[in-house]
Amino acid sequence: MSSIKQFQVTFDCAQPERVGRFWCEVLGYVAPPPKGFDTWDAYEREQPPEERGSWFACVDPSQGGPRLYFQRVPEGKAAKNRVHLDVRVGTGLVGEERLAVLEAECTRLVALGAVRVQLLYDGVDSCISMQDIEGNEFCVD
Repeated sequence: MSSIKQFQVTFDCAQPERVGRFWCEVLGYVAPPPKGFDTWDAYEREQPPEERGSWFACVDPSQGGPRLYFQRVPEGKAAKNRVHLDVRVGTGLVGEERLAVLEAECTRLVALGAVRVQLLYDGVDSCISMQDIEGNEFCVD
């Protein structure tokens, strides 16, 4: 059996493009339009009205990270995520140095519309739990 070489992370959401563009800003991802189109707007204009805005996707420009796919679903978020993303900005850092880097990233993400939920800090290790613009949990780690 061969190992999987690629995977994508899929988000269920109410506004795929809005959530997708938020994550582009968080991760430095880009959102190339679907094949055969110069822009996302050109693609959307070609879709039936009921399909417009039903999905959005973005990719890591360095091709190192997974593709993120956002799909419109009719139901709202009802419970805590069972899987979440960790935005890893403090790798290798400890103590106050790590905390300062995490706090700076948290401040940047709050300006984009994220919500700070809780700081977990034991004097050495730390992470900040947050929510994206539709309430999906993630951590700044």
